[in-house]
Amino acid sequence: MCGRLSQYHGIHDFVAALSIPNALINYAGDQPLACYNAAPTTQLALFHRDGEYLRADRVRWGWRPHWAKDRVAPINARVEKVAHGPFFKAIWPHRAIIAIDNWFEWVYEGGPKKQPYLIRHRDRSPIFCAAIGQYPIGEHEPGEHDGFVIITADSAGGMVDIHDRRPVALSPELAREWLDPATPKERAEQMVLLQGEPTEAFEWFKVDCAVGNVRNQGAELIEPLKKQKHIR
Repeated sequence: MCGRLSQYHGIHDFVAALSIPNALINYAGDQPLACYNAAPTTQLALFHRDGEYLRADRVRWGWRPHWAKDRVAPINARVEKVAHGPFFKAIWPHRAIIAIDNWFEWVYEGGPKKQPYLIRHRDRSPIFCAAIGQYPIGEHEPGEHDGFVIITADSAGGMVDIHDRRPVALSPELAREWLDPATPKERAEQMVLLQGEPTEAFEWFKVDCAVGNVRNQGAELIEPLKKQKHIR
């Protein structure tokens, strides 16, 4: 996963798709998020559980433990190691969902620049990416060390041609189970290892190279190239 995504729908759109009946604690705002070109370190809307409530906070994309100050904060965690490696040990119990509309990857196709591709659900529904992080909970205020990482797995099928890694996306039912504090850690690990959504749930197409500049924002960034004849 290259490290660029879109989160442009509003919090309530994502909550409706999650179908969680619990009351929402919302610190992410009620307006559309309108983030079409989010890069690492962006404050993104992150869902997690706060007691019996679903909570949404704006949390920085990227995290590192306090003892790794000499390292750039990773934005992703490999599903094969995340549950047992020392780097993410402190946040593995703190599960979250980053709901996105799509993500981007860049592919070398022989031209002077890599070609960006947009990847989204075929039905254009929200993508619920499994994440872990350090985030506000209870009466604790947001802290300078807060952040989250997206769990990634090997790509499969035709998506391998786009990138060798992809986020672990969960169905709404599994996303609710992932967020539930009562879900055992062992079950959570099996979910992200074995039950991520299949490649067939997604489509991808070329978009304009303007998405390569993070200062560019706007709905035009998610439109297929005009010369594109079809979507995979």
